[in-house]
Amino acid sequence: MPTGIGVYRFPRVESLEELGRVSPRFQTAGQKGSSLTEAFRLYEDSRGDVWIATTGIDYGLLRWERATDTLHDLTPETQVPPKTNFTSFREDRAGNLWVGTDAGGLLRYSGGTFKRFTADDGVPPGWIIDLYLDLTGRLWVASQLGGLSRVDVPSADAPGFARYTTADGLSSSNVRCVTEDLRGRIYVGTGHGVDQLDTRTGGVKHYTAADGLPRGTIEQAYRDRNGALWFGSRFGLSRFTPGQSGAGAPPAVYITGLRVGGVPRRVSELGETNVPLVELAADENDVGVDFVGLGGGAGEELRYQYYLEGAGDDWSAPAVARTINFGNLVPGAYSFRVRALSADGLPSPNPATFDFVIAAPIWRRWWFLSLAAALLGLTVYSAYRYRLGRLLELERIRTRIATDLHDDVGSGLSQVSVLSEVIRRRVGRAEGVSEQLATIGSVSRDLVDSMSDIVWAVNPGRDRLSDLTQRMRRHASDVLTAHGAELSFDGPAPGRDVRLGPETRREVYLIFKEALNNIIRHSNCGAVRVTFLISAGALELTLGDDGRGFDPTSDGDGNGLASMRQRAARLGGRLLIESADGGGTTVRLVAPLDGRRRRGGIFRLRGRL
Repeated sequence: MPTGIGVYRFPRVESLEELGRVSPRFQTAGQKGSSLTEAFRLYEDSRGDVWIATTGIDYGLLRWERATDTLHDLTPETQVPPKTNFTSFREDRAGNLWVGTDAGGLLRYSGGTFKRFTADDGVPPGWIIDLYLDLTGRLWVASQLGGLSRVDVPSADAPGFARYTTADGLSSSNVRCVTEDLRGRIYVGTGHGVDQLDTRTGGVKHYTAADGLPRGTIEQAYRDRNGALWFGSRFGLSRFTPGQSGAGAPPAVYITGLRVGGVPRRVSELGETNVPLVELAADENDVGVDFVGLGGGAGEELRYQYYLEGAGDDWSAPAVARTINFGNLVPGAYSFRVRALSADGLPSPNPATFDFVIAAPIWRRWWFLSLAAALLGLTVYSAYRYRLGRLLELERIRTRIATDLHDDVGSGLSQVSVLSEVIRRRVGRAEGVSEQLATIGSVSRDLVDSMSDIVWAVNPGRDRLSDLTQRMRRHASDVLTAHGAELSFDGPAPGRDVRLGPETRREVYLIFKEALNNIIRHSNCGAVRVTFLISAGALELTLGDDGRGFDPTSDGDGNGLASMRQRAARLGGRLLIESADGGGTTVRLVAPLDGRRRRGGIFRLRGRL
């Protein structure tokens, strides 16, 4: 009998009542004969030797050897930290003694030596409060902090530890005791009652005081010779006879409550297995569901799985919670499913269902989108029609201006030229009059030519590249023929005709006229080469002569070169002039077809200038 001051050993008696009439032998538990050392645990092994764990003044592990009636102190051989409590004992089928501790892990005594296993080997943390060897020879380890562990081959050199915790269905990871029924089911005592673990299915049943257990933490568990299980706590003792029933019927499940935005919705007080379709507004996107399963047996705690079709693609992990909330659901159709799972893992044959639809906001509904698309289309079409009308109006204005200039101003200037010539012939060689009339006629003819260019530029009927090419060719031919110079003109291929804006046509044509005018006035050439092409989305105009050339870097008296460069810049292009004394002159213009500047205001030239 262990006591707070040592151990009392009674002689063999025939009945329990005789113990009151015999005198026990006292055996101190202290290594130094201390009377303040408590006998903390006792265990008798298969050889009849008694193992004594002590605490108090002396923390140690003693073995009383029956054959020699001697006490041996084995504490130094355990190599555990000082003041370690030896908390539990169990002998396996190979005759090895397992010893649990509060801080030193787990010890195995074999062949007269100890081998220590720690957390690095898989031993659960905390006190090893109980050890149990089941009917198949497996060792079960009850830990204060780490739940329940199983060692399948206790005699192995490196035994493995399989862990069971609350994640596997236990009611607590503070396991105090372990036992087993005759069908191999493991029973675990905790601060929340007793958990029955079926190692074949992994199912767990929970028994509490409501099932007949004593109140408080179950500290002791024991199976008697008849197979009955006994469970003890500080508040009492319970006897349990395990049944032989197999797997029960799967549980039924019912929806017992609905909440939308925290406001309850009506549901039958008896629960429903199929809630009719519910239509919710766009702002009613927070939905809560309560449910319950029926059909579990004594000690059986049902678990639940749910699946929200439209927001997920699989069943949730099993959990004991009987309510679920979904927040900030997007508009759409949803179907909620819930089922209960028995301790054996059997699901409800028919899940409870709840279908609901969250309406889309007005701005996302089909009729609103259709109306918005129609309005957008009408707006775009109206803008197109307005722009088309403005363009047509501009075309009419350009046509009218061209007609008026040609019919009124042009004809008037022609008449002035003719009349000035008639008057000059009539007055003969009157002093000063003939020269002034000749000047009037010359200016009038120049204005007629300029007016012709303006009418041509404004006329919308001349917006094609082919019109520009034809006018350039005709002008060059007229001017060079009058000065006796040969003309070589290469224009775009017939299939490359494109539409040009009036500004582009005018600037290109004026640059061409200015360059041709400079050739006639200054080059004294005999031949002129003109190339007008489309290349890589740009207009390329080149004029070259075989005249005497000039120094392009010198400052002349005229404004012709500066005007040409300004016109090229307005087109978003570049103008290059190459010339040398006696080597002729080449003027090249490269401008984009659309007349817009490229790369921040400078059109990038391609090829070699």
